[in-house]
Amino acid sequence: MRPTSNPLDFALQGQGFFAVTTPAGKAYTRNGSFRISTTGSLVTPEGYTVTILDAKGQPAQINPAVPFEVDTGGNITQSGQAVGQFATFNFAPGDLVKQGNTLFRPADPNATPQASTAEVRQGAVENSNVGSSESAVRLVSVMRQFEMLQKAINIGAEMNKKALDEVAKI
Repeated sequence: MRPTSNPLDFALQGQGFFAVTTPAGKAYTRNGSFRISTTGSLVTPEGYTVTILDAKGQPAQINPAVPFEVDTGGNITQSGQAVGQFATFNFAPGDLVKQGNTLFRPADPNATPQASTAEVRQGAVENSNVGSSESAVRLVSVMRQFEMLQKAINIGAEMNKKALDEVAKI
């Protein structure tokens, strides 16, 4: 996790996904870079509404003019009053398919997600699990191997051509 000090950035510690509502239905994301819309909804950079539920399980709104805090359980409070809780869910490996850049959907539309126990961290975002410098070094290594194999194939093709020319002369 990378601290950002932005109160609208959230990261999940452990397994789980934030639930979001898209025009095509429910989707799930681990990208916690959110913003507040003018209507008080927490939304993704694409404008999809993040699911926040009140104590009765109904969608909750955040007052955009008042700062809010989120505890590790995903509970949101403003001015000391409980507003709602992030809806976070967990899926078994392989149960999700990628949709766009940061969204996932269940492979089986009838699948029921399990509530997640992941901790929500306010003011942080999740880093990639791949080091950019390591990936660059590995890419250069793979390119060199490819070039060597390509040269070996060309040498083999030349040897075959030369052998056919030699056989045809006799």
